[in-house]
Amino acid sequence: MRTVLLSFDLEEFDMPLEYGKSFSFVDQIRTSVEGSRIILDILKENKICATFFSTVVFATHAPDIVRRIIDEGHELASHGYFHSAFEDKHLVESKVELERLSGRAIEGFRMARMRPVSDQAIQEAGYLYNSSLNPVYLPGRYNNFFKPRTRFVTDKLVQLPASATPIIRFPLFWLSFHNLPLWLYKAACVRTMNKDGYLNTYFHPWEFTDLKNPAYGLPAFVAKNSGVEMSRRFLALLGWMKAKGYSFSTIRNFLSPGGII
Repeated sequence: MRTVLLSFDLEEFDMPLEYGKSFSFVDQIRTSVEGSRIILDILKENKICATFFSTVVFATHAPDIVRRIIDEGHELASHGYFHSAFEDKHLVESKVELERLSGRAIEGFRMARMRPVSDQAIQEAGYLYNSSLNPVYLPGRYNNFFKPRTRFVTDKLVQLPASATPIIRFPLFWLSFHNLPLWLYKAACVRTMNKDGYLNTYFHPWEFTDLKNPAYGLPAFVAKNSGVEMSRRFLALLGWMKAKGYSFSTIRNFLSPGGII
């Protein structure tokens, strides 16, 4: 069975700050909440379950989103405590607090911006899997071309890299989806799915809002196909995947049947 693992990183929308813009914390949360509602509505309409990696800060300020995630059958996992600050102690702290807020076990972790993080520290914090590796080379962002491209295990921790095409390792993450023609993104997905048997791709709620707002100061390659156009393209992608006969799963459920975790 070819399986799609959709995941979404829920966080404070602090990207405008990276580009020298002033953007209030209230607006950061409001933007991500707005996008999260759109995503959850789309998934509910299409009867699809996904994995949501959330920071504690976002979850604390968006309890209705956390409740919907749980009530609608999705998986909640950790995206750390804060989006723009990290210490190893946050691995345990975020797990404990997200479990308190959701009433569910938190078993997966994804580091903010997929920065490097200690596998040992993740395992010692009690997580079963880590999805913090983008196994590609992007100057100034990722230098992981020679790391494993598909799932593997380090000690007792399952590693689930983001999907990239075989051989040339073209990333299939959110930026590719925004900037490639949809037919080309689909072709890359087919090639990867046929090779690996699964697709692990991720997005953010703020992509489903209008990122062309001058107040954000975001470059064109980030803002392209955001907002209403993002929803349209995402719905088209889901419809195409269903027509291809692909199944959908949370990451935790995908890793469980084979006894990996």
